[in-house]
Amino acid sequence: MNALDRITSDPQVMGGKPCIRELRVTVGVVLGLLADGATAEQILADYLYLEAEDIRVALAFDEQRRD
Repeated sequence: MNALDRITSDPQVMGGKPCIRELRVTVGVVLGLLADGATAEQILADYLYLEAEDIRVALAFDEQRRD
């Protein structure tokens, strides 16, 4: 299984924006929190259903998208 498989996109969920594991948490939300200075630990404490791998994959997805 590819790690980026954790990123899903469904037109019926969050307007088709890339989400973490079909949850209603977009990659953009995770990246925005990190850009605002939140640590991975803070994000995981606020979003109990996220896993550390979700944050790593969101960063990898963003990097891949920029290439």
